[in-house]
Amino acid sequence: MHFHTLPLRRMAALAGASLVAGVAVAQCHQGYQHTGRTKMSASKFDPKDPNRLLLAVPKKGRMHAAIIDMLNGSGFDYKRPERLDIAHCRDLPVSIVFLPAADIATYVSDGNVDLGITGEDIVAESGANVNVLMELGFGKCRLSLQAPKQANITDAKQLAGKRIVTSFPALTEAFFKKFETEETGKTNIKCISGSVEAACGLGLADGIVDLVETGTTMRAAGLEEISTVLNTQCVLISNPQSKHNELIEIVRRRLAGYLTASRFVMITYNVHRAALKEASLITPGKRSPSIVSLEDSNWVAVNALVEKKRAAGVMDELERIGATDILTTQLHSSRMGD
Repeated sequence: MHFHTLPLRRMAALAGASLVAGVAVAQCHQGYQHTGRTKMSASKFDPKDPNRLLLAVPKKGRMHAAIIDMLNGSGFDYKRPERLDIAHCRDLPVSIVFLPAADIATYVSDGNVDLGITGEDIVAESGANVNVLMELGFGKCRLSLQAPKQANITDAKQLAGKRIVTSFPALTEAFFKKFETEETGKTNIKCISGSVEAACGLGLADGIVDLVETGTTMRAAGLEEISTVLNTQCVLISNPQSKHNELIEIVRRRLAGYLTASRFVMITYNVHRAALKEASLITPGKRSPSIVSLEDSNWVAVNALVEKKRAAGVMDELERIGATDILTTQLHSSRMGD
């Protein structure tokens, strides 16, 4: 049995023949190929349409909740049926497929799905041939080399040729290759799928390569970081041969608009014309502030985007130069262009 076909066939069995008969995931395994551009004029879309774009997202794990929040905030109108791993959007010809995060890059590369959201570490480990369309800015962590604190390891070179346990064998092998010599020999890399941090304590490894987010698990296991193998975050990836270029761009812009809206607030204030130049330096906006004349010709109203984390400090600065009626407005979505 081909390794990659089982999960999608299992989804078909769970969903039942009546629901999945026309779903593109099943069609892919019957030799179906996407054909041409999808019409965008209809207000509702048939879930059995084989031309639907397939977007794969993690079905669980550390990235799942943030991705679901992003999809909902980006306006994707879908409902996931209970115990099913496919959800059809009602406002776009898009189906969301829920898969293990570790498999998503391979499904995208093989053309089983058109788009996917997963970690950069997974994409790099798989060696998948995909286009990275966008970094999503969340799910940030690092793949790092770790060793027991009492071992007094200070350099990755000290672990070359030693026993290393990891869930990322390809990245680990590439990392150690540059340190290996005739004297050290080849690093003994053992791949396990979970509880990597326990390997040193159980005597299975001299060091590990594992993901670190806060470091709590690492420290609890008596480990310390020696070196960073890869910095990673969630990314949007696509199949280079997908025929859904128009839909892919719509999805990308929706997600980008949500992420921008999450980072910025709109700040609005009134300021005397004499202080406008200084005010514009404080609130330059993404391109430039919007300035509107008021009935009192000595005053103007200004609107500008400000990073949410800077908003309080910006308001302090505006107040210092005499600005009044300073308000911030939360953004829910946006289209800012590239």
